Amino acid sequence: MDKKRSNPMEWLNQMVGEPYYFFHFLSFFSYFIVRSSASNVLSPQITQLLFYREIQAVLAFFMLIAYKQMAREETWEAFIADTLFFGKIFLIALTLIMDYHLTLWYLVVFSVIYVLTQQPPYEELGSASKLTPLQLEALLTEGNTSRFWLVEFRASFSSSCRRASRCFPELSITYSNKNLSFGIVDLGLFPNAAEKFGISPGGSMGQLPTYILFENAIEVSRFPEFNFEATPTPPITKRLLARHFELDRHLLEYVNGK
Repeated sequence: MDKKRSNPMEWLNQMVGEPYYFFHFLSFFSYFIVRSSASNVLSPQITQLLFYREIQAVLAFFMLIAYKQMAREETWEAFIADTLFFGKIFLIALTLIMDYHLTLWYLVVFSVIYVLTQQPPYEELGSASKLTPLQLEALLTEGNTSRFWLVEFRASFSSSCRRASRCFPELSITYSNKNLSFGIVDLGLFPNAAEKFGISPGGSMGQLPTYILFENAIEVSRFPEFNFEATPTPPITKRLLARHFELDRHLLEYVNGK
């Protein structure tokens, strides 16, 4: 998990200003209103059972959150997405005790939120540059820029890209130097570039995000590999990318070459 977290005011602004967070907040808050109203119509046995299940759900929820915190591998965006997912599961399970019509209502609400909104990605670029395919091709062929270019190919409509959106900018801050530059190409804006760089998103967007390391305009490494379907792709983390592209070695070579 990233050590740096957004400050409370920034998180509050996101919760109010971003439809994805705002509608989730309203949905979870509505449970307390429904719960207080249901206490007047439910039998004492059901009310007591619901109370015990709520305690169990809260304990299980915080145990899952604590486990995710201890892992310290995922990004803040991935942590929030998983937290909301766990919360929705427990909320739907609790509504089944009260009335299945209420469960169906929440399923509809969460489905509408999923269709109409999406989790906002991390907006900062770090030391990376947003590039068009033509700009990237020009930088690679000119020969008067960095020897190495590590490029992230992403699309804003891919949940995997949004979950990993923080990794690349923070990676660029750590490893960017005169020999190694970082660039970002949005395949949502330039879908034709996918075929040019050998990226086959497919219906499930399984190859996004894709990271390619170029040395003097020649591709030397990529993640995930071309045969990514043969083995499941692990969650994108800064440590994973740094190890795969040997960024520590590139940084050490740059420092020793000064």
